[in-house]
Amino acid sequence: MSGFVEKPEPVEVPGLVHLHTGKVRDLYRNEAGDLVMVASDRISAYDWVLPSEIPDKGRVLTQLSLWWFDQLADLIPNHVLSTDLPAGAPADWAGRTLVCRSLSMIPVECVARGYLTGSGLAEYDESRTVCGLALPEGLTDGSELPAPIFTPATKAAVGEHDENVSYEEVARQVGAETAAQLRQSTLAIYSRARDIARDRGIILADTKFEFGHGGDGLVLADEVLTPDSSRFWPADSWEPGRAQPSYDKQYVRDWLTSPASGWDRAGEQPPPALPLEVVEATRAKYIEAYERLTGTSWA
Repeated sequence: MSGFVEKPEPVEVPGLVHLHTGKVRDLYRNEAGDLVMVASDRISAYDWVLPSEIPDKGRVLTQLSLWWFDQLADLIPNHVLSTDLPAGAPADWAGRTLVCRSLSMIPVECVARGYLTGSGLAEYDESRTVCGLALPEGLTDGSELPAPIFTPATKAAVGEHDENVSYEEVARQVGAETAAQLRQSTLAIYSRARDIARDRGIILADTKFEFGHGGDGLVLADEVLTPDSSRFWPADSWEPGRAQPSYDKQYVRDWLTSPASGWDRAGEQPPPALPLEVVEATRAKYIEAYERLTGTSWA
C-alpha cells in the first residue's frame, strides 16, 4: 500500500479551479488560464504522504526554487510568471505560491547524477551500469562519477515509484530531438548548480528536473534544486564508502524504519505521525540548506 495517509481537501478560492493534489503541491488554474502552484508543508517518504507536516517546508521549497531560477536564467527560461497572491486566497498561501505558465509537460523525470548513491548505486552493484550507462569498476556509495550523467525516469503517480529508463527509451517516447534537448539542458543546469553549491560547502550529489514545451522551446518547470528534489551533502563530511549525511528528510526515513516508529514498511498499515523532535530536526535541515545555499537568513 501507499499514497496519502490522510488526503487533504482542496482549498476553494473564487476564480481558481482545483486541478490536482500532489505529494507536496496543490495545482489550480486561474481565469487567465495560468497555473497556480501552492507548495504545502506535506512530506512524503517510502511512497507515503505522511500525516505530519513540516512547518515552513512549503515556503522553503518555493523561495529556494525562486533563488535557483534566478541563478539559471541565462541557461534556460522557467515557468514563473508571478509570486503575487491570487485574490481571495488564504493568507497562509503567501510565500508558497507561484503563478506559472501553462506548459505542455514532458512526461520524463530528468535526473542528473554527479555522485553514486540511491537507486543508481543499487543498479551499479548489480551490473556496473546506471540507466544502461557503463561506469568504471571500484565505485562505492558516495563516489564522485568521472563526469555527470543523465539518468532519466518515468514520472509516477502519487504512491508509486518512478522507474529508471534508458536514454534510448526516452528518445522512443518523446522523439530524438526532444530527448537530446532534455539531456543537454539537464546536464548544463546540474553543472551550474553543482559549482554554485560547491562554493557554499555543499555537494549536489544528484537532482531531478521537469521540463515542458511553451511554444518557444524547452522551459524549466515545477520546483528546482530543493531538498525535496535533490541530494545535498555537506562537503566537509563527505566520505565515499558509506551513506552521507544530507540536507533532506533523512531524519524522517530513519525514524520510520527504526523500532521507535513501530511501523512495518512491508506491511499493510500506513506510517504513523512523526514525533515532534523529528519534525523539528527535519525543519532545521531544510532551513539550513536554504541559508547555506542562498547566503540569506531564513528569519
